[in-house]
Amino acid sequence: MVARVRSFSRVVTERAGALDERFLGRDRPLGEARLLWEIGLEGLDVRDLRRRLALDSGYASRLLRSLESQGLAVVEETAGDRRVRRARLTALGLAERAVLDGLAEEHAAETLAPLDEDERARLVAAMAEVEHLLRASSFTIAAEDPASPDAVWCIGQYCEELARRFPGGFDPALSIPADPAQMRPPAGFLLIARRGGEAIGCGAVLLHGAAPAELKRMWVAPEARGSGLGRRLLRTLERHAQAAGAGVLHLETNGALAEAIQLYRAEGYREVAAFSDDPYAQHWFEKRLS
Repeated sequence: MVARVRSFSRVVTERAGALDERFLGRDRPLGEARLLWEIGLEGLDVRDLRRRLALDSGYASRLLRSLESQGLAVVEETAGDRRVRRARLTALGLAERAVLDGLAEEHAAETLAPLDEDERARLVAAMAEVEHLLRASSFTIAAEDPASPDAVWCIGQYCEELARRFPGGFDPALSIPADPAQMRPPAGFLLIARRGGEAIGCGAVLLHGAAPAELKRMWVAPEARGSGLGRRLLRTLERHAQAAGAGVLHLETNGALAEAIQLYRAEGYREVAAFSDDPYAQHWFEKRLS
């Protein structure tokens, strides 16, 4: 399997033109061209650019300096926070990005051209599947202290989303609590999902000895949804809970979270009678871990 992955990588890098110092026939390599694309029409904070492309700070700085020296981009301090730098394309950079966009369209069409209709359909379907699985392989999930900055941020995003989606809003103080102390071993644990170092999801389990454990604070960032991360995060939470001695897992949720309910049912959770008085709970689920 490793040999097949390596062979695939060699073919893709060659076919995509990643080895050419003049990517798509322009005067710059793929790395600089990709930065032009990611900075986009509106600009992007440098830290977000690094996270999105999983670049270390030194390499990202060298690429940006090269684009600046060519008059294609500028990097400036933001007005609200001088510590945050934002990259934006100049008029020349926007024009070059448009040219690259057109050339990339032509390159994609040339890739498909030699194939018949059935082969094109097979290639495009295979590419979609590979893209989905490669994105999934870029995610990492690990336990983290619930008071860490990323954990606090994820839980804050979870609460903000519930406030937007619940018809009457969401006040964590009115819900059954899941305090940091409850999400630390041996009382429980919190998992953080990351992509390229960026926190994009979380989930916690509260342990209660022989009684059912509770699934709490399950959240995935909107940009990571549809990638299978939610299912992988849920299964990882279940494995950790079982390893900690839990035999049954309980969760409660609101009817506004239809996609979450669909996931729970697909993963073997069965709806049961209410086992809590949380004012926001409308559905109660249980799963026996094995």
